[in-house]
Amino acid sequence: MTTPENTTPCPEHRGLPVGRMPELRMMPAPSDANVYGDVFGGWIMSQVDIAGSLPATRRANGRVATISVNSFVFKNPVFVGDLLSFYADIVKVGNTSITVNVEVYAERNRLQACTVKVTEATLTYVATDSDRKPRKVPPLETLLA
Repeated sequence: MTTPENTTPCPEHRGLPVGRMPELRMMPAPSDANVYGDVFGGWIMSQVDIAGSLPATRRANGRVATISVNSFVFKNPVFVGDLLSFYADIVKVGNTSITVNVEVYAERNRLQACTVKVTEATLTYVATDSDRKPRKVPPLETLLA
């Protein structure tokens, strides 16, 4: 079984992004991994979707639905026991849509302070009304008032 302890030394030591708060922090369980101990990409994708939806929901001031996964890159494997931090930033707001970049970092071998970027993704959400039909994203001024 591949685990963080018996792989090559940490390729990155830079730590988590400074001055930013993660939208989500998760630790995958054994049930989230294959027999080799690698966490399923689909599990990571679902967590990325949740993390990206949080700032989109705040910006839309209500319900959003995922309409597009624009890009998704797995940069490094994720292991059971990694502490994952999901950082999400809105990069574009349209009439009804909100595009979000999500970066995922894994803290592994915590005694060695090893942090690796494991995933990058860009997703687009659409603001929806109570009938789940697209609605306009409110102007930023109305959210700040």
